[in-house]
Formats: sequence, structure tokens, C-alpha cells
Amino acid sequence: MKKRFANKNILIVGASTGIGHEAARMVLAEGGTVWVAGRNKPDLEVEFLKWDALAPEDSVFDSLPETMHGLIYCAGTINLKPFGRLKLENFNTDFQINTLGAVAALQPNINRLKKSNGAGVVFFSSVAANTGFTFHTSIAMAKAGLQGLAIALAAEFALAGIRFNVIAPSLTDTPLAEQLLSSEDRREASAKRHPLGRFGTPQDLATAATYLVSEDASWITGQILGVDGGLGKLK
Repeated sequence: MKKRFANKNILIVGASTGIGHEAARMVLAEGGTVWVAGRNKPDLEVEFLKWDALAPEDSVFDSLPETMHGLIYCAGTINLKPFGRLKLENFNTDFQINTLGAVAALQPNINRLKKSNGAGVVFFSSVAANTGFTFHTSIAMAKAGLQGLAIALAAEFALAGIRFNVIAPSLTDTPLAEQLLSSEDRREASAKRHPLGRFGTPQDLATAATYLVSEDASWITGQILGVDGGLGKLK
């Protein structure tokens, strides 16, 4: 059986745990070489680059090969508070990590992606960027900006063969969502909120991400894919 990522170089930003970790594992299992940029090295056979979305450095990426075939940006935050309790620094931090961090990871690598003549880039948004939820103002703003970035880039780089797509998940069982799923009662209530009767897993999101970054999705660009158990569209 052909491996989708044989002889492919994939950069994943934020893969020490959760969705990024699972995406890295999947790419490795299908023959890819994975570079991980982040604050902590995952327990996988990857090339690790120490990088922080709050203080990004272009030079970190100097060791990457000349040709990259994909980039998955998984860095993100969950900062759920009433609007009146959010400070401007909260908005700045969320926007820096979720949106400007994606810019900082992409710009030094855009020429590497061009050289593959068919690269895929995947960003992670949130169901809250498209559906109103109480206490989600900061994250919704940051993720909506990320979606706008992806659509604009998809248009700008279409002729260069680089595809940009966004996954907009609902609540997913990752360390980032640990407090939201901290008890059986919370887990049961969270599952019932979704039309499909459960919250997401890292595998759900990583499966979508690896598909979109692969050549299997070679005719898909500029899309916002809701991987959300139906929460964003169904009642």
C-alpha cells in the first residue's frame, strides 16, 4: 500500500501533545519526515526546533531542507471569560499565538513550500469563529483572523501550487481543554451538546489535517472545514 508521505517533509508547529502530536505520529507512520517547532519536543522520532509563538525567531527554520511539502500549524489557546473580565493583553496574547504565530511560522518557509509544487498548509480555527458562543470573544476574534489569513493566502499562492485550508473544531479532548472536561459530569454535558453525541478526539482532527496536507486533497484550497460533531451547523 502506498504511503501518502513517503519522501515528504512536513513541518508541524505545536506537536508535543494533543492534535499536533497525533498528526506527527500519522505522518511518520506513512513514511514522512517530520520537523516539529514548539516549546517542548514530543516523544516521537522527529527533528525538533525550539520555537515560541510569543517570541518567534525566523532563524530557527534555517536547518530545514530546501523543499517542504506541508505545514500544519497547531499552536492555540483557550481563554474563555466574560468580555468585561478580559484585558487587552489577553486579546493580544490570543491573537499573537493563534494568528500572528501562523504568519511567523509561514513567512520563513513560503519559498520552501513553493519548491514542492503542490504543498499543503493547514491552520486550526474554532467552531466559535463561525458560530456565536458566550465567553468566546477573544478566541473567536483571533481564529476569525486566522481564517481570513488562510483564504487570502489561498488566493495569492494558488498559481504557486500551495493550498491553504482551515479546520474549525469544536471541543476536543486535549490537554488544552483539560479544565473543560475535568469531571464526568462535564464530559457528559459536553458530549450531549454535540449532535453526534460526543466531543472530539485528537485522532478526529489529525485525520482531517493529514488529509488536507496530503496530495489526496490536491484540488482543495481556501476552505474552512468544520470538524465539530455537527455543532456549528445542526440543532
